[in-house]
Amino acid sequence: MNTRLPRADFTPSDADEPFWAATTEGRLLLSRCESCATVIWYPRPFCPRCGGSEVTHFPASGEATVYTYTVVRKARGEYRDLTPYVVAYVELAEGPRVLTNIVDCDPADVHIGQRVVLAFDAPDGARARLYRFHPETG
Repeated sequence: MNTRLPRADFTPSDADEPFWAATTEGRLLLSRCESCATVIWYPRPFCPRCGGSEVTHFPASGEATVYTYTVVRKARGEYRDLTPYVVAYVELAEGPRVLTNIVDCDPADVHIGQRVVLAFDAPDGARARLYRFHPETG
C-alpha cells in the first residue's frame, strides 16, 4: 500500500534532461524516431532500431497494463519498513515496457493484465520525479 518509496536524487545527463524535466511537470515524455516511427524507451538521443538521430518527444497517455511483477517482502536499508511493495514491468499504451512500482493498492490485488495509470512521487525539492503506476479506478 506504499504510495511513497524512497529514491535517490541525481543529476540528469544532457541526453535525458528533457525526459526528467517533464517529470517535474507531472508528464511522462516518450521519444519517437522520425525515420522509422519507433517509440523509444529508455530516453536517448538516437533510435536503437535504425540508428537515426532525428528523435522527437511526445507525452505518454499515462495508460498501461501490468506485463509482469513481483512483490518484495524482505528488503534492507530505507526499504526495510516499507515491505511488501510491488516492482513491475508495465506495457505503456504506446508500446514500450517500463520498470516501475505499482502503488496505492494491496500488493495481493496486483495481477498480470491489470490496467494501471501513471502517478508521480512528490518532488521534495528534487530535480526530477519518479513515475509510478496505480490501479485504474472506476
